[in-house]
Amino acid sequence: METSGATARSDTVGLVIGTEDATPLEFWVAVAQGHHLQLDDVIAVDRILPTGEQITLYGMVEQVRARHEGARFDSDVFLIADGILPAEVAEAAQVQLTRVVPETFVPPLPGAPVRLATDAERDAALDMDDVERAMPAGLSRDGQPVRLDVDFLDGTKGAHVNISGISGVATKTSYATFLVYSLLHSGVLGAEATNTKTLVFNVKGEDLLFLDMPNRRIDADQIARYGLLGLPAEPFRSVSILAPPRPGSDAATPATGARTTGVRPYFWTIATFCRDGLLPFLFADAEDERQQYTIIVSAVTAQLRACAAADTTDGAVSIAGTRVRTFRQLVDAITDQLIPEDPDASPDPRWTGRAIGGGTIGAFVRRLDASVRHLEHLIRADVADSEQHALDLDRAQLTVVDIHQLHDRAKRFVVGVVLRQAFDDKERSGLARPLQLIVLDELNKYAPRDSSSPIKEILLDVAERGRSLGIILIGAQQTASEVERRVVANSAIRVVGRLDPAEAGREQYGFLPPVQRRRATILKPGSMYLAQPRLPVPLLVEFPFPAWATRPAEVAAPASTADGDDPFAGLD
Repeated sequence: METSGATARSDTVGLVIGTEDATPLEFWVAVAQGHHLQLDDVIAVDRILPTGEQITLYGMVEQVRARHEGARFDSDVFLIADGILPAEVAEAAQVQLTRVVPETFVPPLPGAPVRLATDAERDAALDMDDVERAMPAGLSRDGQPVRLDVDFLDGTKGAHVNISGISGVATKTSYATFLVYSLLHSGVLGAEATNTKTLVFNVKGEDLLFLDMPNRRIDADQIARYGLLGLPAEPFRSVSILAPPRPGSDAATPATGARTTGVRPYFWTIATFCRDGLLPFLFADAEDERQQYTIIVSAVTAQLRACAAADTTDGAVSIAGTRVRTFRQLVDAITDQLIPEDPDASPDPRWTGRAIGGGTIGAFVRRLDASVRHLEHLIRADVADSEQHALDLDRAQLTVVDIHQLHDRAKRFVVGVVLRQAFDDKERSGLARPLQLIVLDELNKYAPRDSSSPIKEILLDVAERGRSLGIILIGAQQTASEVERRVVANSAIRVVGRLDPAEAGREQYGFLPPVQRRRATILKPGSMYLAQPRLPVPLLVEFPFPAWATRPAEVAAPASTADGDDPFAGLD
């Protein structure tokens, strides 16, 4: 006769109930008196087949209910509370299957004892017992490490991470930086971690400009949580901070607020702008894509490339005999080619491309002219040794490109150009190792669902071909429903923080079971749902407080000096 499994053990927390259907994928457990089961608990139950083979079913608690047994009406609760009507309180937990070992998909039998899965059995339940490379992804609610199969992150079996959640509450950027920190410092990459590069765009405030400084708010409990994950509680070790120059600064002084040291300015010379064909990134939003003047963009780009083929050793370019050193001069030179001084003369067709009406040319010129005040400090050849300010993504292990103070058009330009540089550099190398990580928030702005742009095309390339090139995108957005479907679909790892209730109901979150969708609307900061291909159910993870400063107020103060010591000793 087939039996449910072993008799009740000392670690039994309940029995499989027979009043609800038990299936190979879902069943209910009656919670034993003196015990409790909560959401996200991992359990195990055995069953012995008629052949004598024992299988173990592992699952995760996805719902818990409590009810009075013996009550017929809602008002009976008052009689039961007064001791007039006899009744018993019964708790039951709904369990969703995560794994069967060995894989024989049969339901557990009613009456089978259920136990909490701990230690090695918990790893088996989460299908992590045979993972060769696992990196810490956070802690479970009971303080157990939750690990991520690196094969689904680094391109071996899959790639890319997508993070969704409400701004300011979901801590998307904090979790993205934690994943990068874990990947670089957990040892899963081995010696390759040293040459792995990370490109981070700082899009809000100065949160990411202090990643190389310790966080003075971290306490002993949080340090202990890093210890549970096998990670050091330290700031990032090799960081390069790049910021745009201050508008109007002849010396290209970097525009930063509280961060005043260790920051280098970045900009592009006129020669680089022309030679690399960067003009299309000035027209990179949805409004531009709907206009006919985009036809002119390719023609002008080609002509600028031809002009840059001449001598550009000082970063400047000659156009029609005029030496161009500032972006204002460049725009004026382009305008002269498109709109001749003689009203009866026709513009040079090499600059306009196909025959186009004067209204379209005028719209292009107006759009180009409007960009001057937002981008003239980013495109210039009027600074000594301008070429030395080229963006160097290999200078440090982690490069932060600050764009938070830029106008929206300038942000799009910087993001598009830097992404293309990183993609082209990796493509030219022809090597998938070492990895190039890219962390970008506000994906809905740069890869919108319903429009196209040069930036979106690069992000699609990264999402679809990046795995084979060793480029990994860690993208984040408030609403995944507004991001290009292929960018999200190509992300092997999905992470969800606090969601807006309306957003949680959209199809993009179909990987979350109904209960977890509802819970996502009340998640606390620091808690995320993590879905990875190895598991059919997402895991709730909590990640420790950042060991690196995330704002000026968190930067650790220098150690106080003893009496008689020079208070300025050690300062640069």
